[in-house]
Amino acid sequence: MEPDLSVEISGIKMKNPVMTASGTFGPKEYLPFVELNRLGALVVKTVTLKSRPGNPPPRLRETPCGVLNSIGLQNPGVKVFIKEDLPWLSQFDVPIIVSVGGETVEEYLKIIEFLNETKEISAVELNISCPNVKKGGIFFGVDPDEAANLTVKAKKISRFPLWVKLSPNVTDISLIAKVVEESGADAVSLINTIVGMAVDVKTFKPYLGGITGGLSGPAIKPIAVRMVWEVAKRVKIPVIGMGGIMNAHDALEFFLVGAKAVAVGTANLVNPKAVLEIISGIKKYMKEKGFKRMGEIVGKIII
Repeated sequence: MEPDLSVEISGIKMKNPVMTASGTFGPKEYLPFVELNRLGALVVKTVTLKSRPGNPPPRLRETPCGVLNSIGLQNPGVKVFIKEDLPWLSQFDVPIIVSVGGETVEEYLKIIEFLNETKEISAVELNISCPNVKKGGIFFGVDPDEAANLTVKAKKISRFPLWVKLSPNVTDISLIAKVVEESGADAVSLINTIVGMAVDVKTFKPYLGGITGGLSGPAIKPIAVRMVWEVAKRVKIPVIGMGGIMNAHDALEFFLVGAKAVAVGTANLVNPKAVLEIISGIKKYMKEKGFKRMGEIVGKIII
């Protein structure tokens, strides 16, 4: 008998617990390599109220075991997303999770109001943790009161389940997780990138046009696993783990510490088929261990 990889998060039924992380997977670009219908869910790149040009180049810098990025939420804006991207995405049998970002509470709410008029999406993910913008994201993500205020207001008007993506650039991420849970969040996802910096010793200048950037990749996985473990112990809502997942073994670590699903980011930049290989790897592991359902793995760490 084949193991059942399906999971349900905030009422959303997923074929498996593996999704793409926001901003790391262009569905149209990856279509020749990835059968999108096999994904657990597809999280689109963060949309904002109006179009954003993003940060000045250079925007990427490789580091040992990772990459620094300073993209700056470049996107065409929510109206263009709804008109041009959403109809194309709706042809696939996969839940669409829309990541939203703003510089004010009002911007977040206005975006959600636009999304409320659609029927193709399954959930909204509040990006309160992106370290690449000078306003908005990092401010909401590190302040419990601001995180709570935004979550309460967003939950009040959203027609869809509300996920909140947490920043690791805080003293106690489990505190923020608990606060947004109490404010109405249906799930939390973590971690986003860790703020980092690289300097060219020849020119004395930062490598990134935005000066600082978000560090992702294998280098941050131990930190992400620890934070997911801390959060999963403190909240009752589903936890979606991410941060340096490159293969099935990495994903399984997150499940064992309490994540109900995972999102794959930087691995997509290295291997377009990473998500599919991770799904297959989880299934193989479950067969070898005799597990029949994902619930037999989640939170089963022995300490």
